[in-house]
Amino acid sequence: MFYEPASGHPLPHNPFKAIVAPRPIGWISTRGAAGDNLAPYSFFNAVSDSPMQVMFASTGAKPDRDGAKDSVAQIRETGVFCCNLVSYDLRDAMNASSAPLAAGEDEFAAAGIDKAECRTIDCPRVAASPAALECRVTEIIALKGQHNTMVLGEVTGVHIDDSFLTDGQFDVTRAQSLSRLGYRDYAAVREVFALSRPGQR
Repeated sequence: MFYEPASGHPLPHNPFKAIVAPRPIGWISTRGAAGDNLAPYSFFNAVSDSPMQVMFASTGAKPDRDGAKDSVAQIRETGVFCCNLVSYDLRDAMNASSAPLAAGEDEFAAAGIDKAECRTIDCPRVAASPAALECRVTEIIALKGQHNTMVLGEVTGVHIDDSFLTDGQFDVTRAQSLSRLGYRDYAAVREVFALSRPGQR
């Protein structure tokens, strides 16, 4: 089949997010004048490693946040955020933190998630996360479409729970890192394999 998105699609549900999958989950924590906030974003990834930079995109807006969601509103205010890795064990907590709470309501508290403090920025992080990336904003970009916003940040601090290190490497299978698929589906990394690029040993 073929369809042009501008004309709609003939399927029961939009397949776009199922095609572009798996996508890592950016579990973004922020702190602002209204308090602490935590929310998962499925449009998230690393974009460079020297310097280390990540991005996430927020789609939609809340009526109590003037054309944005809580995360973007607080990042515009402070210029910092933290990306927390979602392990399989944290799946229910992550899902609970996606509840549509009013601005100023703390998702950490509402979902029963313990906080820890970041070191290089004034921001909370998920204490139980296997790894977390502290970030300073480098750019906020308005994307095509209503209330679509991309946030880029440089990583200024990296937290790794030592129990997820195996032979000096971060073990995604031990964490069973969670990723977002399409529809209501998720996947956990439980098996990996290695490939050497041509010319590499």
